[in-house]
Amino acid sequence: MEILLVEDDRHSREAVMWFLQEQGHKVTECDNAREALAKWRVGDYPLIISDIQMPGMSGLELANAINGQPDSWRTDVVLFTGYGDMKTAVAALRAGAYDYLLKPVDAEELATVIQRVAEHQALLRENRELTKNFDARLKSATMHTVQELTQMRKLVAETVMGKVGFFSPQMQAIKAMALRYNEDRTIPVLLQGETGTGKEVIARLIHYGSELDSAAAPLVELNCAAIPHNLFESELFGYEGGAFSGSLGQGKKGKLDAAAGGTLLLDEVAEMPTEIQAKLLRVVETKEYYRLGGLQKIKANVRIICATNVDLDKKMQEGSFRSDLYYRLKIGHLVIPPLRERQEDIVPLAAMFLREFSQARKKRFSGINNGAQQLLQTYNWPGNVRELRNAIEWAVFMYNEEELQPCHLEKVVKGTLVPAGGRAAVATGERRIILPLPESGLSIKAYNDLIVQAVLDAHHGNQTAAAKYLDMSLRAFCYRLEQMRGRQADNEASSKQ
Repeated sequence: MEILLVEDDRHSREAVMWFLQEQGHKVTECDNAREALAKWRVGDYPLIISDIQMPGMSGLELANAINGQPDSWRTDVVLFTGYGDMKTAVAALRAGAYDYLLKPVDAEELATVIQRVAEHQALLRENRELTKNFDARLKSATMHTVQELTQMRKLVAETVMGKVGFFSPQMQAIKAMALRYNEDRTIPVLLQGETGTGKEVIARLIHYGSELDSAAAPLVELNCAAIPHNLFESELFGYEGGAFSGSLGQGKKGKLDAAAGGTLLLDEVAEMPTEIQAKLLRVVETKEYYRLGGLQKIKANVRIICATNVDLDKKMQEGSFRSDLYYRLKIGHLVIPPLRERQEDIVPLAAMFLREFSQARKKRFSGINNGAQQLLQTYNWPGNVRELRNAIEWAVFMYNEEELQPCHLEKVVKGTLVPAGGRAAVATGERRIILPLPESGLSIKAYNDLIVQAVLDAHHGNQTAAAKYLDMSLRAFCYRLEQMRGRQADNEASSKQ
């Protein structure tokens, strides 16, 4: 909150200013009331804290001067003095002061008064805004609610727990722990694992549990690598109208608002700006936050799940990730092992994907023969489950037989995709990646998606290396991945209808 502090005694002023700044407020200091009145006329200060006994213009006169202005509603004045008596208190209240404190100022009492002022000002400003733009705000709120419900239904529809495969002992143990986390929304959870291991699937299991009983609660996802640093705070916390240049007049809710009562999944959390990490830590610890430019403290009724594919211990040593946030998030902790370390999962997962894509594309595949199973189990799968899924999807796309054969997979698992008589389209080092050219045609956007995915797989899921290879920034590459996966999800949804 913006606070104007008026006190002629420098030591007293500095002590109060230090306390206010520690509480997270922005403080402008003045040593006399006339200067404070001039600053008030050109600024927006929801709270003025002023001494009463000052040379020249007193605190009572300052309160009277502000109270006589037509826009005095936008400021509450709190007065304090070392000469407290009933007569002075009555004079302060008659001058329009919101409250009255005695010196030496009690820190707890001051904090309580400031909280009351914040709530009072928030109500005043919200009421004036609603009165001024009632019809527009009502329409906006209705549309936002409809959008949230639509998004919620889409997320529930996309999360079909029957399609999640937990076959190996490691994954069975992870599933059991995820279901335990589902029972207690107060525990933050940190998910770590290589790209493509299924961290998003585990996050959804933590949110929904084994059934869809919690489907009414929202699951909101935010990819930290895809948000520009200067927009991160408003995207996460939201903002009030006029909070910054170019902001919407009616303000905007953030991801924490959208996830209220449910779960906020922060993917690629290691990419979160360090200044936002401190504010996230405060949310995790206090369950409260302010919108950007806001005055009212908001309760954060939300479960926090964070996911990352990088070594956070190394990030802490480099100083790019806060250790206090790391240990706070790590209360609930799951490490998803790479696919090469859980051999029991490979063939069952491949069979599950084979059924899914065969049904979607109306192909005849119904099983995997022994040779293909052996080939699947001997490959290293650097791209993990995502690479396996892509390999099966490509095989179903290219062929149509009763059983999946080694010839359908041999070129895939060796890192080469072979079209019907095509030539190499991308080369990375000694590894050739030849992209499919179906007879039915291929849009340039779909072809570019194939290139991005092939380069990512060729670099073992390392997004930084893939972005460098494609001469793109990591943030632009992550944004491209988000768009690509959105198109894939839309295509799968359309094929099921």
